Amino acid sequence: MKALAFDLGAGSGRAVLGWIEEGRIVIREVHRFTNEPVQVGGRLYWDILRLYHEIKQGIRSAWRAADGQIGSIGIDSWAVDFGLIGSNGELLANPYHYRDGHTTTAIEEVLEIVPEAEIFARSGIQFLPFNTLYQLHAMKRDGNPSLAQAKHLLMIPDLLRYFLSGEMHSEFTNASTTQALNPATGLWDERLLTAIGIDPAIMLPPVQPGTAVGALSESIAQELGTAAIPLIAVGEHDTASAVAGVPALEPSFAYLSCGTWSLMGTEVLEPVLSEHARALNFTNEGGVYGTYRLLKNIMGLWLLEESKRAWEREGGSKLAYSDLLGRAAASEPFRSLIDPDDMRFLNPAHMPSEIAAYCRETGQPVPASDGEIVRCVLESLALKYRYVLEKTQELSETVYDGLHMVGGGIQNEMLCRFTAGALGKPVWAGPAEGSALGNLAVQFIASGEAADIAGVRKLIGESFAVNVYAPDDSGIWEEQYGTWRELTGLQ
Repeated sequence: MKALAFDLGAGSGRAVLGWIEEGRIVIREVHRFTNEPVQVGGRLYWDILRLYHEIKQGIRSAWRAADGQIGSIGIDSWAVDFGLIGSNGELLANPYHYRDGHTTTAIEEVLEIVPEAEIFARSGIQFLPFNTLYQLHAMKRDGNPSLAQAKHLLMIPDLLRYFLSGEMHSEFTNASTTQALNPATGLWDERLLTAIGIDPAIMLPPVQPGTAVGALSESIAQELGTAAIPLIAVGEHDTASAVAGVPALEPSFAYLSCGTWSLMGTEVLEPVLSEHARALNFTNEGGVYGTYRLLKNIMGLWLLEESKRAWEREGGSKLAYSDLLGRAAASEPFRSLIDPDDMRFLNPAHMPSEIAAYCRETGQPVPASDGEIVRCVLESLALKYRYVLEKTQELSETVYDGLHMVGGGIQNEMLCRFTAGALGKPVWAGPAEGSALGNLAVQFIASGEAADIAGVRKLIGESFAVNVYAPDDSGIWEEQYGTWRELTGLQ
């Protein structure tokens, strides 16, 4: 029997069949599709109905590829965004994209209502302007009619599952990213919601990963020519799935889920809600099987992806990453550095110009060529990873021997090498399919195909290649780390 994982990222999605055969996990990608936001009337939206259409095509393709032997389906996606359901059960409006500008001033406005220390104590979540709490505040502030009519709020995977099954459930790991879930109770925090004028009744009680949450409805199964395949709530925040898919043998490990965003941290049994964690703006997101993910969101390869997009618009043709990385390798090392998490990089009109402006304003040589900008981005990311790993060790009171990197970003070997050099520790890179494998892992456990998460992680490590990057030129990286910290003001 096979499981079907839908792994939705900020730029694309895919459907992956997985099964266990002769002591190994086997996976097969059966459908891939783009996920492009849509700008309408000054607002940025997710094209949610197109995503739903692609998911149906993925189910149809998987059913044929598996000869009708699909035991379950799970969906993971990015966090914080949601759809609102009206009293008639219909979606009231297209979900906003987290990079939409309506939350620009939302954090400051909410902090005038509820003190920062109280929000962190009640949620354990880092302060980012696009968190669901601030999206809801902005909608309430602006008199958004959809919010006024909403009966239920569903996070993106919850919403897509609802379309497939007709059943509404809220999954814990994605709910935890909203900054409106209380980690002490595992329930929605009524104080935070009511403080910004939101009725807590629109939030459904969270269910844990591994919970059965319905099946394809009769009408959908008939449309797609399938059986009523069961749906499983997996770690529906893609980072929760990525961490579940880390092939770590040790119980305590450091990870980096590397893609459009970089999510870096460790797995803990209890949220870390100290003043030091709040000051460092770390987050405590829900994990699978009774864990929390103590981590930091880092802007990630978004800087490179957006730069590439800008160059392609200007040049009128596609660029190969291999060519860009080749030119970066030929560029002068450590010529210019940035803080990847400067908010000016969240959604600029032209990323290369924004990077150049940062360097100009900080008195550094201004990167002019695409190779110089790519090298600046990758070296800066590696240095930021070192900083975040050091702070993770402080908060977890654990020293890690190295770093597990998973996700599509590990295909960038230059970034992996730079990261090992910056850390002065080995990097274990793999597998690239981290989120899909973690999604499948929870389905395997739910079906009884696997006993527990430790066993599945071991199985993943035995089934997929992991590349080891040893630290190189650590002395140079050590010197540059000091320079970078002075430049960014991070202590």
